Parts: sequence; C-alpha cells; structure tokens
Amino acid sequence: MMRNFFGTDFEDRRLVVGENDTLPLGRHTLTFVTAPMVHWPEVIVTYDSADKVLFSADGFGKFGALDADEDWSCDARRYSIGIAGKHGVKVQGLLQQAAALAIETICPLHGPVLTENLGYYLNLYDIWSSYGIESEGIMIAYTSVYGNTKKAVELLAEKLKEKGCPKVIVNDLARTDMAECVEDAFRYGKIVLATTTYNADIFPFMKEFINHLTERGFKNRTIGMIENGSWAPQAVKLMKRMLEGCKDLTYTETNVSIMSALNDTTRAQVEALADELCREYMAQNSETANKNDLTALFNIGYGLYVVTSNDGKKDNGLIVNTVSQVTNNPNRIAVCINKQNYSHHIIKQTGIMNVNCLSTDAPFSVFERFGSQSGRNNDKFAGMEVLRSDNGLTFLSSSINSFMSLKVEQYVDLDTHGMFICSVTEARVLSDRETMTYTYYQNNVKPKPRTEGKKGYVCKICGYVYEGDDLPEDFVCPLCKHGAADFEPIA
Repeated sequence: MMRNFFGTDFEDRRLVVGENDTLPLGRHTLTFVTAPMVHWPEVIVTYDSADKVLFSADGFGKFGALDADEDWSCDARRYSIGIAGKHGVKVQGLLQQAAALAIETICPLHGPVLTENLGYYLNLYDIWSSYGIESEGIMIAYTSVYGNTKKAVELLAEKLKEKGCPKVIVNDLARTDMAECVEDAFRYGKIVLATTTYNADIFPFMKEFINHLTERGFKNRTIGMIENGSWAPQAVKLMKRMLEGCKDLTYTETNVSIMSALNDTTRAQVEALADELCREYMAQNSETANKNDLTALFNIGYGLYVVTSNDGKKDNGLIVNTVSQVTNNPNRIAVCINKQNYSHHIIKQTGIMNVNCLSTDAPFSVFERFGSQSGRNNDKFAGMEVLRSDNGLTFLSSSINSFMSLKVEQYVDLDTHGMFICSVTEARVLSDRETMTYTYYQNNVKPKPRTEGKKGYVCKICGYVYEGDDLPEDFVCPLCKHGAADFEPIA
C-alpha cells in the first residue's frame, strides 16, 4: 500500500510488526494485535500497557466524532452495522483478545474516547458483532401505495401490543431514514416485512431495505411477512428469494396475503400472525401463560440448560448438561449438579429450582455469564431483565424454548455430584426453536481458539490461549476463571 500511494515502501524508515510484537518506548510498551477486517484487511490495533489504553481501530467506533455528549449507542449501533456489519466474526476475535487485557481507556478511530463503564460498550459490541438480539420487541417495516397495507400494519401493531409484545416499532420505509430502519432490524429479534406487489416485483423502498440487510450479513432473526396485490400478490415469495443468502432466519408459519384491502379472512391472518410472533411473550406473562403445557418436557435431551435458584438475597444460575425425565406418572425430572457449585448448596436448602432449556439461538455470552463465574461472589443476573414463575424464581427472558419449575422430592448422593429428583410444578413453552445440544454448542457457539502458529495450552472451556512451554499449576484463565486442569496442549 505504501508503494501504491507513495511509490516507495520506505525500507530504510519502517518497522515491521505482527501479532503480539512489542515496541518498548521507555515507560510505555506497545503491543500489536492483528485485527483484519476491523474493518480493513491490514488493520493492527495497539495496546499501551503503561496507561492501559487500547487503540482499537474501527472497533468501538461511532458516527459523530464531535458528539461526545450525545447518546453513544444509537450512532455506535449504526456505525457497527454499517461499517463492520459483515465482519462480525473478526470483531468477535478482537473482543476475545481485548478480554484478556487490563483496559482503562479505548481510543477508536472514529468517535469519542471511552474511559468509563467500559463493560457497557464491550457488551453492546459483543451483541452487535455476534448478530445477537439487543432489545426485546418487534419491528415492522412497510410500504403502502393506497393505504391498505398501512391499515394491515396498524392492525398488526395493535394486536402485538395487546398480546404482550414489550415494544412495537413501525417504520414507513418511504418516509423514515433508511439507516434508522436498518438499525432497528438489527436491534430487535423479530421483524415483519409488509409491502405490495409492484410491476411484478416488490415496491422499490422495500427492495432497497432488503438489499441493505443482505449486504450487511443479516442473520439470526424471526421474520413474518404481509403482502398486498390486486391481481396476483407475490411479494412474500419475492422477499424470501431476496433473503435466501442470509443465514439462520426463521420464517413464521403464518403470512398475510391481502387482495387490495383487509377483509374478515385477512384480519384473521393478522390475528394468527400476532399470536405466532407473541407466543413467548404470552408464555412469559403469568396472566396469559399456559402453565400446564407438559410438552415442555419434550425439549429435554442431552442438551444444555440454565438452572436458576435463589439464596434468599439474590438470584443465581448455572449451566448444567444432565437433565432427564425419569418417570411420567407422576412426572419426575432428575437434575445432577456438582457439589462444588453454589447452586447445589442453595437448592439443597430451598428444595426448588427452575430448569431453562436453552435454544440454538443462545449466544456464547449466556455461557460466559452462567458458566464462567461463581454465584457466591457474583450477581449473575446483573443488568438482565428478571421474569419470575409462580415459585418466585427467575426464568430467562430470551435464548430458551421452555422452562420447568421443579420441587425436590428426593436427593441422591453421587460423590462429586448430587442428583435432585423433582416433581414438575409449572411448565411453559416459549418457542419452537430447537434445544441447544452439547454437540451444537461445540460446533456452532463456542469460539474457536486462535492457535495457528502458537505453542502452549488452550482452555477447553472458553478457548483462551496460553503461550509458553509450561503451564503453571496455579494458573487461572483470565476469561472464564477456570484452572489449569481445564487446559490442554495445543496440538
């Protein structure tokens, strides 16, 4: 690139650095970390260990460099989606590297210097770069020629609110800033696309909107659709065709197909679409939930679960992989928990727990929160929305397909573990998403360690790499806090 711009590569004036190279400058020592596609191929970020500053390139940037006093998240969200949207995997790699550093200041190329509440910024960039769901709610994006599609959208928005959707955002694509519409599509977990058939295609503003989504790697969302056409509505088929290249999209079984204007049939379709989109919200609400839906038991397998409890002062939770139905008349569930876990102590004292069946959309941050720290000295629900079942315990508001409230009927001592045999006091199904199996977690969720060209040991829990010939016996992983026993030599 030097030759391209200047006709020379400055051979006599340059210093070539690579991954983890250092440059001592007296009091300051700079460490260089390669971060390709954050957001250019040649990017290297720099860490100053003296002042604990990370010069993060386009990571943690935002639009509006002079707007330091304005809300950070809105412009940062648009920046992340618009600039690094397709390169989330690369940003995730940078976040993993940053987690091992003691950072007090972040200096991005764009936007204000970040010095306070860094966990807030790191968490949001983790959500954005992993295409996670930042806020619960449903966004409706629509175009309407004569106003009839708009009426259907307004009816749907009304029904969604009635059925417990925490937030409904309606965007008229012809009149709303397109960047704001794209931002909402990436912010919320469910979107509805509503448009007309237009010249045997879809309306231009909707076509432009979907193009913005696909070029930014849109994924991991639930999508419902509404189409309108006086002769041959085909917008649903065309919109799905445009989205074929996007990964991990779930389409609702119900679509609304309007012939010119709403009638009783299409109003019923709108109602059915609202029911489908709000199923988990209705199940979360004690007044509208079916609390005896024993099909929740069908989601038990060799999967991964979050078991929640409460010690009388705070909520607690942990990851377990041993939950099984042992009888069906009466229904009995067995849960095995390591005795060293604080949850084992709590449940033995209280006799109650909730088992949350994780679904395949659960991000790695769920496993970090509930599996990489102890509830004895950490509040695992800090900053999370708290929902409670009838037994007073919390259940997760996202990343699960069902949960069961259990009452301990019998305890079996298994040396290192304890088996709690329980009756089911409440069971709710929140979605049809598949249960997270251990194999799925290993293949699709757990970060792959960056071990190429490195010699040392890798953490089997989180993938942290320790470089060196010998791993100290008392070494503790800086990411997941597991000890040396959970490390293995790099092959």
